[in-house]
Amino acid sequence: MRVLIVEDDLLLGAGLQVGLRQDGHAADWAQDAASAAHALQLEHFDLVVLDLGLPDRDGLSLLRDLRRDGIELPVLILTARDSLEDRVTGLDAGADDYLIKPFDLDELNARVRALIRRGQGRRTTVLEAGALALDTVRRQVTLAGRPLCLPPKEYALCEALIVEQGKVVSRERLLAALYGWQQGPDGNPLDVHIHHLRRKLGKRRILTVRGVGYRLVSLPSP
Repeated sequence: MRVLIVEDDLLLGAGLQVGLRQDGHAADWAQDAASAAHALQLEHFDLVVLDLGLPDRDGLSLLRDLRRDGIELPVLILTARDSLEDRVTGLDAGADDYLIKPFDLDELNARVRALIRRGQGRRTTVLEAGALALDTVRRQVTLAGRPLCLPPKEYALCEALIVEQGKVVSRERLLAALYGWQQGPDGNPLDVHIHHLRRKLGKRRILTVRGVGYRLVSLPSP
């Protein structure tokens, strides 16, 4: 999944980016509200981690603008403002969750996973497509009950496809889920990852829609 971090503290922003990437997310980072608003207008994200004390404007103002513009993706406020009034104001402005600094990274990751599930309209931590199952907490993939060993990029690709099973997912969206703004390796990294994933899942499970992207289909057996 793809997360946008909006944080002006360089040390904290870098740490958040590393921590979220280690948990399997493509984590991009904007250091002010203007950059964040621009990114959210142009690109797809699954969640925003939002600081309130931004250098160009208050994070609450950015949040209210996002909700007014119909941008409904989950927003987790991450701030040092710890009064009850601050928490109520943040939630009333449209935040989905509120976490106070300092925080534990494991708790942050758990909240991020929960908010992404909620944003996708599901409660379970396990995604299924026929005989294929993906556990988003344990980061395990099984096929007909048999565990598969997937490197991080293949896992992220499998997750992006299974969330949208039956739908065509564009190449651009898949690349963003794998790398975010990070520059991928030279050549055709997506094609390489698709090739390796097909070898493990079966060629019939991932269909190519030429000129558009890929579609994962639900099959009852390997």
